[in-house]
Amino acid sequence: MSGTNPPQQQAGTRDAAGQPAARTAPGTETPEQALARAQAAAQGKRLHEAAGICSDVLATSPDHPAALALQGIIAAMAGDPERGVVLLRRAIQLRPGNATWYAHLSSLCRSTYRLEEALAMGQESIRLDANNPEHLVNLSLIFVDVDDRDRAMACLLRALGLKHDHADGHLAMAQNLLATGDFDPGWMEYEWRNLTEAGKATMPAMTSAPWNGMRIPTGRLLLIGDQGYGDTIQFARYIQMAAERCQELILGCSAEMAPLLANLPGVSQYCHRWTDVPGHAAHCRLSSLPYLFRTQMDTIPSKIPYLKADPARIAHWGERLGATLPPGVKRIGLAWTGRPTHPNDRRRSVPLSQLLPLADAGPAAFVSLQKPMPARDLDTIERFPGMTDLSADLTDFGETAALMENLDLVVTVDTSMGHLAGALNKPAWILIPKAADWRWLLNRDDSPWYPSVRLFRQPKPGEWAEPLARMRAALAAELARFPADTAAG
Repeated sequence: MSGTNPPQQQAGTRDAAGQPAARTAPGTETPEQALARAQAAAQGKRLHEAAGICSDVLATSPDHPAALALQGIIAAMAGDPERGVVLLRRAIQLRPGNATWYAHLSSLCRSTYRLEEALAMGQESIRLDANNPEHLVNLSLIFVDVDDRDRAMACLLRALGLKHDHADGHLAMAQNLLATGDFDPGWMEYEWRNLTEAGKATMPAMTSAPWNGMRIPTGRLLLIGDQGYGDTIQFARYIQMAAERCQELILGCSAEMAPLLANLPGVSQYCHRWTDVPGHAAHCRLSSLPYLFRTQMDTIPSKIPYLKADPARIAHWGERLGATLPPGVKRIGLAWTGRPTHPNDRRRSVPLSQLLPLADAGPAAFVSLQKPMPARDLDTIERFPGMTDLSADLTDFGETAALMENLDLVVTVDTSMGHLAGALNKPAWILIPKAADWRWLLNRDDSPWYPSVRLFRQPKPGEWAEPLARMRAALAAELARFPADTAAG
């Protein structure tokens, strides 16, 4: 996406070996040569070096447009999109007409919820460079944010017409199709995720055949948890179905998932290191199983719960919570941030302070499901009755699942905690950002993937006050009924 890569027009000068050219003698380097070095450093993720070179150029030429633009892009890459917006605006003001700068600015405006400006800048990038598939894909994301999916799809079709193998364009199309419930073409396009730069890094070179769903009555099949924890949990429901089509099924996933997945029906061996994987006839990513099984909305495997925690660990957490929490009140688990490296984390995660309206909705005890615990939130924990930092004891998903089995409700942002609660059939309320991940579909507060889940959606990107107000009202009503429910039981 345009907001993550330095502009290609600024490509660094390279020597005959394809390496960045050596710096010329002091005093003889032009600003353009310096910026070529900065570009090469940025592409190599040496952001401090790249920013320093841009600063040197701007020290002598404060209004150098290309230096301002590149400095803005580097600032965004380093996690400061607000500064990136300011610098790119200034560069464009000084030198209008660079389509790539408009595309970068549109992407940064989108990430900082300036949607009108994002749309205007994105459209200008296309006006200036109508046949740029990267800019068209970028614009499609903005159209999704403003609920104009028809125009988003038009952008994607045009991008794929210009570049048939544009993996990010195919993936964006998949996400639109799946979100609208158009599963057949959606799953087909979703396979392109494996050819994106992120997707290609999920697995080493494989020497076994890619599995096409065929029966392998005398051989092994390797299933690989290839995406995040939430995706692995969501697609684990297909493992037993795959095991029925082979003689022996090997499951390769992270060590943290082993307590939940290693003993699922059909799993012959669980490996969390590539070096431990035995020989096998074919392999398949877990996230490809919905495609291979031709999943439709009404054929989503619905045996819920399909994951179980260890009874001994459930009892352990029951005793621990019983000794530390007040009796006779609902226990509510909270998770408020996801993996920081997730591409959508800025939109889905919140500081714990943002959930404070829930703390006084009624008599309740709160339990932290957060791992790791953000340092910024340690002081806020004390404002939620009963809540302490349990992150050191949540060593794997087996422990978290056992803790969750002792709760009455899970409240979470869109992370693996929502998937885990759904797979365990525990009541869960999930705060859903806009635009939502495809798996939560559109305009509904339930999920065909998880019957026990209730969704609280943002009305517009960045707006959490409204869904949190609805959630607080729902929680207050729930807690008000709880004593009567208990008495009735």
